[in-house]
Amino acid sequence: MTQQVITRFPPSPTGLMHIGNIRSLLFNYLYARKHNGEIVMRFEDTDRERSKQEYADLMLKDLEILGLTYDQGPFYQSQKTDRYTAVIKQLIDEGFAYEAEESNDGSGKVIRFKNPNTEVTVIDCVRGEITIDTTDFGDFVIARSVDNPLYHLTVVVDDIDGGITHVIRGEDHITSTPRQILLIQALGAQVPVYAHLPLIVGDDKKKLGKRHGAVNLSQFLEMGYLPEAVVNQLALLGWNPGDEREIFSLEELVQEFSLARIQKGAATFSYQKLDDINKQHMLRLSEANYKEHAIEFLSDDTRNRFNADKRLFDKVTSSILVERLNKFSDVTQMDRDREFEYLFEKPGIDENLMSFKDEGFDTARKNLAMAADKLEQVSEDQWTIENIKEVLWDWSGEIGRGSVLHPMRTVMTGMQRSPDPFTVAYVLGKKETLVRLRISNENE
Repeated sequence: MTQQVITRFPPSPTGLMHIGNIRSLLFNYLYARKHNGEIVMRFEDTDRERSKQEYADLMLKDLEILGLTYDQGPFYQSQKTDRYTAVIKQLIDEGFAYEAEESNDGSGKVIRFKNPNTEVTVIDCVRGEITIDTTDFGDFVIARSVDNPLYHLTVVVDDIDGGITHVIRGEDHITSTPRQILLIQALGAQVPVYAHLPLIVGDDKKKLGKRHGAVNLSQFLEMGYLPEAVVNQLALLGWNPGDEREIFSLEELVQEFSLARIQKGAATFSYQKLDDINKQHMLRLSEANYKEHAIEFLSDDTRNRFNADKRLFDKVTSSILVERLNKFSDVTQMDRDREFEYLFEKPGIDENLMSFKDEGFDTARKNLAMAADKLEQVSEDQWTIENIKEVLWDWSGEIGRGSVLHPMRTVMTGMQRSPDPFTVAYVLGKKETLVRLRISNENE
């Protein structure tokens, strides 16, 4: 009978979960779900001073947001002291551990594991066979006292108690693995399968940290990234599907995932790649959901203005935002740059801004009047970006597109840079567009 796959989520609740921790949790999730296995949620909270319940609660919330479910737990190491104490006493009684002076000055005693000074071979699903001589480890400390266990002891006991079959974690744990295998063997338990994931680095090839920007989920969400995009990006940090595909839902990742396709080399986190992936996930949202996200990133004043004219926001979303936004916080910057101001207030006339090259304001005004006459022919119910462009495109090509489209865009928006004039005209609507194109001799 095939053994059921059981993996674990074992974060330490001493702060917010780093993106690297979430990547490790994700890979455990994907592997377990791919093989119809189970996931154990536990908190390694033996650091009594730094561990806080509020961090544990935030981590559970993060997992809920990301859709990473678990089957057992959450368990807390701080609630298993009696179990660890029993194991420590067992190791001492059986000659695998002993009490010793912590240092030569006799300042205290610790519990040390009696290292057999042997070679330990780790069969790693990512790196293959790794053999390490444990002699250099010496008799390593497994507890500060019989009732105060340390990491190597607690993680081994937890893995044994939880029936963990696969330990999937970062490569920084490779040197811990031989020590833990020695403890597992001393306790007569089965050694799990190991897979050590590559380091995540920034564009500068240094370990991902605060200097690279956001490093925890709440920061990414505040920047307007979707949880499903974060999951998608993290999955590609050290793993690939074997082809050119990059956009996956969580369910699709489960179907495609395999330990065999995890790379050995460092995985580079790229904001550009995250932007690209996030945009694709944004486009998968329903129109209503997209607008709901976008409007929350606007200032109160702009949000209120759009709420008063929901049809206007519908047009802005479908014609401008879906093209411009890579993440929802991009709309915040657009708002700060006053890129929506022209939608609510007619801009003033800037003759220099409107003039194309050296043609002068009078030429611009004449071309705008002709453009308005042509657009007058487009009915309200046919007022679309495509129809507006069709009416103006060939004609403007005859007299010079820049001579028409430049003043048209600037007179409607009052800005040097803006969406194309066909899009702006569509958003403003026929009536307002014609008002803005027809400039009086008094420049009013």
